[in-house]
Amino acid sequence: MVVGVLTIEIHLPECHSLKDKRRVIKSVADRLRGRHNISLAEIDAQDLWQRAVIGIAAVSLHQQHVETLFERITMEVESQIPGDIVDRSVTYV
Repeated sequence: MVVGVLTIEIHLPECHSLKDKRRVIKSVADRLRGRHNISLAEIDAQDLWQRAVIGIAAVSLHQQHVETLFERITMEVESQIPGDIVDRSVTYV
């Protein structure tokens, strides 16, 4: 069994309040949870308007499956957010 953790740091230049940022993050999180069997949370920069760090965890029998899933999730996040992915990292346990 493989547990993968994907961390994505996002810059959201169009957000001008925490309310704007949380609306964007909640929308992305709801869509990802609906499409994939993952756990997702905002894990850092909760009180910064234009920056968000989300953590995504997935479990599978094969690491290749988790890698493919994380690639799809990264592309979905990139296409859904009104901003840019600044950093992305993956850790396996």
